[in-house]
Amino acid sequence: MEHRIIVLGAGYTGATAAGRLARRLHRDDVAITLVNAGPDFVERVRMHQLAAGRDLRPRPLGEMFAGTGVELRFAEVTGVDVDRRAVAVVDANGGARELEYDTLVYALGSGRNDQGVPGAAEHAHEIASRTGALRLRGRLAALEAGQPVVVVGGGLTGLEAATEIAEARPDLAVSLATRGGLGDRLSDKGRRHLRKVFGGLGITVHEHAAVTGVEADRVTTADGRTVPAAVTVWTTGFAVHPIARATALETTGTGRIVVDGTMRSVSHPDVYAVGDAALAMGPGDKPLRMSCASGVPTAWQAADAIAARLTGGKLPSVPIRYFNQCISLGRGEGLIQYVTADDRAVSAALTGRLAAVYKELVCKGAVWGVANPTLGLPTRRRRVVREAARPGSALGASA
Repeated sequence: MEHRIIVLGAGYTGATAAGRLARRLHRDDVAITLVNAGPDFVERVRMHQLAAGRDLRPRPLGEMFAGTGVELRFAEVTGVDVDRRAVAVVDANGGARELEYDTLVYALGSGRNDQGVPGAAEHAHEIASRTGALRLRGRLAALEAGQPVVVVGGGLTGLEAATEIAEARPDLAVSLATRGGLGDRLSDKGRRHLRKVFGGLGITVHEHAAVTGVEADRVTTADGRTVPAAVTVWTTGFAVHPIARATALETTGTGRIVVDGTMRSVSHPDVYAVGDAALAMGPGDKPLRMSCASGVPTAWQAADAIAARLTGGKLPSVPIRYFNQCISLGRGEGLIQYVTADDRAVSAALTGRLAAVYKELVCKGAVWGVANPTLGLPTRRRRVVREAARPGSALGASA
């Protein structure tokens, strides 16, 4: 009897997990199904480029997974019953059905988080999705010279969005509103370079300006400032997909699935969660931040743990840690901030054109890893231990 593995979501983490499982396990023993709402892989780390008017190369999932043995199913996930081990999906034609699994990899990721700020959902644009980036792209293209664009949020996404837009449209009045100081989590060298680039692009920075309201033509801040905005771009973090919270899985108050060091749910041992959907702990017993840099290693960890438990192999014990934060500042500038294992900035940083090239290589490497999911691993696929593959065994729940 084949062991049925279903992976929900074909972003960086889900696609990586599915490909790695296909490489680790013998095709006669497992049936791996990758469920995704659309037929294409979305390079989420490039959504600011798409929004600013740059075209991205199409990446059909069918081409990526051709010959891997992974079955693709294009459908929207509408529910998960972790007690019955079933996933409810609806395809593009409105057809509803259930998919049964023995092991589930939950990788539905995250989307925009309006933080409950009045008007943000109605009036602000997001770039957490391809749909949102394309909508913003159309709106920016329609703006006349001199009109104001406000990017809300001083994290990595906000920095990249503001610089990308300002470089692509130097005729617009681009500004950034941040709750803290500009680049306040960077090193001194990193902050100096960031200010230099922002100054060169003519970006106005509103520091210590927590946005408390968004209207069609302005944003307001906690200290009473009003900033004109023909377009507002919202980049204040991410919120996870709500489906997990509606299940019997143990989740946090924000809906992230609580997992152990192998990315396995602490409440349901036949469910693994990876990427933004998981509350995974890193060095210093600190939660990993929502990012591609965190997500891909969790996918490796989960896939290797599933394969080990199914085949009677050794569980992975490689700690997940950080090395740097890679920030694009337009097409010709970048900032690589080196960090400690638990993601705190150190004094060293790479800046300028070389940093831009470095970041571009990181982006290309990330998508290459998805587009070539079965390369770079041992060619020998291990056979599944029959007892571990039996439905109901939970892959050795006590392991």
